[in-house]
Amino acid sequence: MNQIYRASDARGDADFGWLKSKHTFSFGSYFDPNYIGFGALRVINEDRVAPSAGFPAHPHQNMEIISYVVSGGLEHKDSLGTGSVIRPGELQRMSAGTGVRHSEYNASDKDPVHFLQIWIVPERDGIEPSYEQKAFPADGRENALRLIGSRDGRDGSVTIHQDVDLYTSLLGADRSLAYDIKAGRKVWIQLIKGALSVNGQTLTAGDGLGLWDTGAISLTAQENADFLLFDLAA
Repeated sequence: MNQIYRASDARGDADFGWLKSKHTFSFGSYFDPNYIGFGALRVINEDRVAPSAGFPAHPHQNMEIISYVVSGGLEHKDSLGTGSVIRPGELQRMSAGTGVRHSEYNASDKDPVHFLQIWIVPERDGIEPSYEQKAFPADGRENALRLIGSRDGRDGSVTIHQDVDLYTSLLGADRSLAYDIKAGRKVWIQLIKGALSVNGQTLTAGDGLGLWDTGAISLTAQENADFLLFDLAA
């Protein structure tokens, strides 16, 4: 079975001038009872922030917050004492747990920053807040599924406090990959750039697709494709 989410006719939209955001799942003033989340995956916001602008310090609690930068640089500071700039090819995981405050700003005064902010509900409340950031070079993601986040931090991935495997891929035009959805699991694919065929269904940039009870799936890039794949407990 599958659940497709077309960016062209479904995503929530927020425009604050300095911030233009597209919401795959219900967030803020956007609410769709059919798209509150997908398993433990609660938020996928595609954000574009103007030069020198950003989110001032604000609190979070009991959420795994992941930032995936598409272009530009995202400057992060938090109450844990962490300060860093996240660049394309890097992944940040912040466990809000018992409570943390952080800010996120465009690191450039000239160019916008484009990134995905992802929230995953943790396996339990009250986790000690923590921060992790790792780089995943393009050559390890080209025409392959590269694990970048997991519950056990295996294969150099960041550690996510939930039963989820997060993969990324830069799939060249006309190249294909296969992925097997195991029993008791489901998969969400979020296409960032390009065009991707999944079991014959074409996704374009911003589209999402949830799949379950399908076994093996085939992914073919109709043009160069940059996408994320979340493997979650059903």
